[in-house]
Amino acid sequence: MTDTLLELKKISKTYPGVTALDGVDLSVGRGEVIGLIGENGAGKSTLMKVLGGVVAPSAGTIVIDGVEHGELTVKSSTKAGIAFVHQELNLFENLDVASNVFIGREPRFGGFMNLIDQATLRARVKPLLDRLGVDFGPNDLVEDLSIAQRQMVEIAKALSIDARVIIMDEPTSSLTITETERLLAVIAELRRSGVSVIYISHRLSEVIACADRVVVLRDGKRVGELAKGAITHDAMIRLMIGRDLKALYIPPQAPPQQGGLRVEDLVTTAFPDRKVSFEIRRGEIVGLAGLVGCGRTSVAQAVFGVDPPIAGRVLIDGRSIRTGSVGAAIDEGIYLAPEDRKKSGLVLDLPIVENITLANLVHYARGGLVNAGAEKVAAEEQRRKLSIKAPSVDTIAVTLSGGNQQKIVLGKWMSMRPNIVIFDEPTRGIDVGAKSEIYALMRKLADAGVAILMISSDMEEVLGVSDRIIVMHEGAVSGLLERAQFSEHNVLTLAVGGTIPEKAHAHA
Repeated sequence: MTDTLLELKKISKTYPGVTALDGVDLSVGRGEVIGLIGENGAGKSTLMKVLGGVVAPSAGTIVIDGVEHGELTVKSSTKAGIAFVHQELNLFENLDVASNVFIGREPRFGGFMNLIDQATLRARVKPLLDRLGVDFGPNDLVEDLSIAQRQMVEIAKALSIDARVIIMDEPTSSLTITETERLLAVIAELRRSGVSVIYISHRLSEVIACADRVVVLRDGKRVGELAKGAITHDAMIRLMIGRDLKALYIPPQAPPQQGGLRVEDLVTTAFPDRKVSFEIRRGEIVGLAGLVGCGRTSVAQAVFGVDPPIAGRVLIDGRSIRTGSVGAAIDEGIYLAPEDRKKSGLVLDLPIVENITLANLVHYARGGLVNAGAEKVAAEEQRRKLSIKAPSVDTIAVTLSGGNQQKIVLGKWMSMRPNIVIFDEPTRGIDVGAKSEIYALMRKLADAGVAILMISSDMEEVLGVSDRIIVMHEGAVSGLLERAQFSEHNVLTLAVGGTIPEKAHAHA
């Protein structure tokens, strides 16, 4: 760090009954990349909202270029060169790239007519895009861009205000490996040009790759800092959760049982010329791996009845079941925890109790009326079993962390009679401590005789949690790995359509 650009000194923020931040210090040097990490609820977002002028601190001082401020407004924060690239992108899809970059700040001409100077607008945006090395231009519509390209538009927008500090909040949550590598290269280029970056992520390998320094928050307090040479996966986890995490793999209590889920020659609408067959026995967790777009989610949705299969059979305990209906799948005990829990797994504006009982309301109804007392008893049982952190089961789901929201989805199905549970990206956007709890809950379900199918793009998760791994490539199963064969090399070889020796053992 050459010199200090800004400092947050003893920042505290309290809400009625809650201390979100407790005397947090943070300094940012010019051209420095800081990894800001911590579990959900640790205070990262609140601290960044203070820096962005969205939230006023209850106590503390913000120092920018040596000038002290009791608090910032959004306008003064932007004027100081502080910009955000949010996980949820804030772009107008119907406008082109140039219009999005300078929205509300367009160059004008024509006097009282106040017309937008399109030529000047595009001329100002092009060098920003060139600096980022993107493969699209100022005239391209945002609706035609990929998620990764849209993030580059957000970064261009930040550069257009001469941002000196860019805050990136979970920027790679929806990106492929290649897109993530490109973003990390852009961060390195920003650093070289003197722009500072505060990088917030649960993907610790990315923090290791890009951060000059790591600051760790826990329960609203700053609990430690790691210099470049000390940034390791284990050191970050130890500071984040105050303990060492157990190994990811939890062995089953007993060998897999006979029966479970069998898929025979399943043909999905996504890959109408490919057949998929596999088996998951009761008592085991089977990982489903592959590159983005290989057809994993399509298979899950076909089995669950969201997208009826074109052909093939689904069997439970050797018995063929009716496909093409979510209701029929639920009646058979096939449950799906979807990739986008906020969009497809929860009704965010409803309380925990109603989310847990929603899929099985008929069970709580008498004479056409829902028994609220019975609902509450069931929800309280799941809250206790799953350690859902909330004041009560009447707490609205949207107010909870990602890990607790995922537990509600799981509680919904555990309150019924699961035979097969499909987890699609079960820990996306969830901190490491909550991940460990989700893995333990999955193993507990398997040990109770449930067959678990886990779709994941997280290689560490696939290798660490699964009993066996099915790998897909372009809509078909390209291979099956037993635990003795587990390695990143073997999974990626199969994922790109290669083959491995039938009895190949794990290797680096």
